[in-house]
Amino acid sequence: MAKNIQTTYVCSECGAVSPRWLGRCPSCLAFNTMTEEIVTPSPAAKKTSYTAASKAVPLSKVEYKSYGRTSSGISEFDTVIGGGIVKGSLILLGGDPGIGKSTILTQIAATLSLNHKVLYFSAEESCSQVKMRAERLGKACGDLLLINETCIDGLENELEGVEFCVIDSIQAVYTEDLSSSAGSVGQVRECASKLMRIAKSRGITFFIIGHVTKEGALAGPKVLEHIMDTVLYFEGENQENYRILRSVKNRFGNVSEVGVFEMTDKGIIPVTDYSGIFLSESRGQEAGAVVTPAQTGNRCMNVEVQTLISKTSFGNPRRMSLGVDYNKLALLLAVLEKRCGVHLGGYDVYVNVMGGMRLNEPSADLAVCAALASSFYDVPIDKYTAAFGEVGLTGEVRAVSYAEKRVAECLKMGFKKVLVPAKNMKSMTKYLDKIDIVPVLYVGTMVKNLFKTT
Repeated sequence: MAKNIQTTYVCSECGAVSPRWLGRCPSCLAFNTMTEEIVTPSPAAKKTSYTAASKAVPLSKVEYKSYGRTSSGISEFDTVIGGGIVKGSLILLGGDPGIGKSTILTQIAATLSLNHKVLYFSAEESCSQVKMRAERLGKACGDLLLINETCIDGLENELEGVEFCVIDSIQAVYTEDLSSSAGSVGQVRECASKLMRIAKSRGITFFIIGHVTKEGALAGPKVLEHIMDTVLYFEGENQENYRILRSVKNRFGNVSEVGVFEMTDKGIIPVTDYSGIFLSESRGQEAGAVVTPAQTGNRCMNVEVQTLISKTSFGNPRRMSLGVDYNKLALLLAVLEKRCGVHLGGYDVYVNVMGGMRLNEPSADLAVCAALASSFYDVPIDKYTAAFGEVGLTGEVRAVSYAEKRVAECLKMGFKKVLVPAKNMKSMTKYLDKIDIVPVLYVGTMVKNLFKTT
């Protein structure tokens, strides 16, 4: 620990302070909540009055500052972060082990090093390992600076003239100001704060790799995400080639953007044709599948919702959903039971969204209901039919946003029929002669018309 640095231990639950670490907080009795923090001594009182460093100004007199963007060399990555890399920003990339975090940042660092000075600060791998990865990716990055170090205190001395810096990873670095080990709550918070001060004072862009817990959340204190300008999650299965890059926070762009990538032996490449990922080739042949246009950020993608219903072997039927919120599924099942006469009390229900997508927006409700009814009646839905709309507890199909954009995407992908909320029909006049648009006011009416029930 550096000299003249005093630390104390603070409970993250109640804020109780202790001069030493305790396994159990003496105030709130919570276990393992004492985290180490640096004590900043209060300066001696001055006789002169305090003068603010800056004065308040009216909003009308504030000068607009434009943020220049630099391309990362990967189109999908630029789209997710808002159009390019902003100078002096902090970008946090989280994901499961082996998902490709270091790979994609090595590609970006190699591309940027052709025209900029880039430093790769590796705390988990040696410089030779990073070089082996870069050569495997086939990237010409002879000017990329590498350093293998775990102490972040000397980083600032290596940043002379550097414009971009990769930290791999924030849980593997430490500062000597704290006595706790790397990866602890105090170390992660203090190291992130140091990087933020460097980025904002010197205009250096930092790409920071973050580990995730077994629940899938970023490891460390929540303040880590608050400090960052952009927080990205890299998702996907290690057994599959496709990866999804999701933005959950972005001060310079849309927070709901999604990028799709494919992992190859030459690295991670962006995917622009989503039809092979989110749509199955056999849709329309078997019951229980329907397509819905999902709005993710500034783009619209057609995604297939698949359902399976089978008689339960136990007293309590099982409900399982992947890509659809479990509570939303329970709500829609109740609506189908009460308003549509689709009795699923004695059946196991399984719902899956193709390609690992997550349908968090309410516009997917109508498609889920249509897929569930199709599986229940064992009647396939035509492969060129799509559906979107929000379903209320009364069975009413409510209007959704971006309805015109969703229909345009269906038309572009060759669909012939779209089930839309009746209240969105006013904006559909220019598509009436191009595609069959069916207005739906109640979900019960849709079920009767699709499956010819009484």
